[in-house]
Amino acid sequence: MNYSQQRNCILNIVCSNPIHPTAEQVYEQARNIFPRISLGTVYRDLNQLSQMGALKKICSSYGSVRFDGRTDPHFHMECTCCRRVFDVEKSELFSPEKSIMDSCGFLVRRYEISIQGICRDCREKNRDLPIDKTEKR
Repeated sequence: MNYSQQRNCILNIVCSNPIHPTAEQVYEQARNIFPRISLGTVYRDLNQLSQMGALKKICSSYGSVRFDGRTDPHFHMECTCCRRVFDVEKSELFSPEKSIMDSCGFLVRRYEISIQGICRDCREKNRDLPIDKTEKR
């Protein structure tokens, strides 16, 4: 992939943005630097960057695609109220690769875990929410 100032800008926006932005959010920020950039360019560059492993593409349960600048092994939690996506360190959960290999002989190359719940900010704003409430809006 050839170097492009716009593609580099898009990569920097995602990498410096812990909210796991959507293409539209990246587009809005990129327009501050490149006012004539198109949404199509942002989508194309995000897809190319994720295909080459510079970014991770995260498919949310709400149908939106988000992008993550962290490419190291980790998981994500999605708030069912505000729909933000948060990182969870792999060490906070488990590492099933060895146990799966030992029990099934299956060599794990990649896996994804979907964790949904209500983030601290949403719980504090809506103190009447029970801890186990998981309905989607």
